[in-house]
Amino acid sequence: MHPSRWIRITLLLLHLFGSATSSPLSVHTPAPLPSQISPPLPTFLPSGPCPSISIPPITEDSAEQQRCPLTMSPSTMVVRFGDPVTANCSVSRTGFFLLGWEVSLVAPEPTMENYLVWSVDNMTEWSISAVCYAVSNLEGPCHLRLPVIVYKLPDSVSISFANHTGPLFEHRQYTLQCTVQDVAPAGNLVVTFYRGQTRLNQLRSDVMEKTPVTEVFTLDVQPRREEDGALYWCEAELRLQPEGPQWPPAVTSQKLPAAVLYGPQLLCPAKLQVRMGESFHCEVQGNPQPSVIWLKDGRLVVPPTHSMTEHAGKYTVLATGLFGQRNLTVEVEVITSRGTAQPGKRHFLFATLLLLTWNL
Repeated sequence: MHPSRWIRITLLLLHLFGSATSSPLSVHTPAPLPSQISPPLPTFLPSGPCPSISIPPITEDSAEQQRCPLTMSPSTMVVRFGDPVTANCSVSRTGFFLLGWEVSLVAPEPTMENYLVWSVDNMTEWSISAVCYAVSNLEGPCHLRLPVIVYKLPDSVSISFANHTGPLFEHRQYTLQCTVQDVAPAGNLVVTFYRGQTRLNQLRSDVMEKTPVTEVFTLDVQPRREEDGALYWCEAELRLQPEGPQWPPAVTSQKLPAAVLYGPQLLCPAKLQVRMGESFHCEVQGNPQPSVIWLKDGRLVVPPTHSMTEHAGKYTVLATGLFGQRNLTVEVEVITSRGTAQPGKRHFLFATLLLLTWNL
């Protein structure tokens, strides 16, 4: 409290108590309170003159807090910057004849009633100190501090890759960054990164600045081919304690699609069985889609759409993509309707049948 305010209070007390023997003591009647503030308790006045009182500076003495009969409503104030503020301080015991607020924003005049309301039309300070004090002719002064959290939601929340635009390469490391624009207080800010509906990580700010700041949070990722087309996004949330809004204010970014480049990859088995009359192919994956050619005996061939026994044999599948080439040797078996396969086995059976017939 500014020393001049204490001087004015002390002079007021001296004037009031010095004139107590010659004239009745006038009591200030407060203006009607808003409906949400409980009606005042009976007024406690001093029984007689009292010596002048020197109020010491406000300290954070826990023992003093325990003996101090002050109550605050609300006990903690969470207010959005620019919104109205109303808080009530009351004293619940006799012997305390002066009640006041020490606050940097429109402090009310001290009163000899047992309650005093601090009210302003809009909160215009980011870091504010609000203290209610009471003075006793026996126990001296005591005080109770009102914690005040002034908040502001972010103007915007955006997500991007740091120093990178365009597609991503599989298994390379990239840095996601979530930018939270003009938020307060930063110390209550929590940012969560998502890929689709999967939560990747949650980070908290360590900035203790009360005024609005812009914060950038980062997260390293290594995309995989399964994540091609996934959407990255982030969410900024102010954790304002139980006294804050019922649902914590949260602001989300836009969705950032990720194109993951990879491949080529051949998914053919080493031995491929196909039924006679059917086509055969080899699955090839990659982004962008690789080009595929088939070779047999070193010559370029086109896989048949209707397989015959003469199509059996060894093939080389060659896939060419953004990350180079991949090749695989595949042995193709053509299965007849009776379940026999290789032409060599058919020829062996036919020769055996001819030999038996000749012997007969």
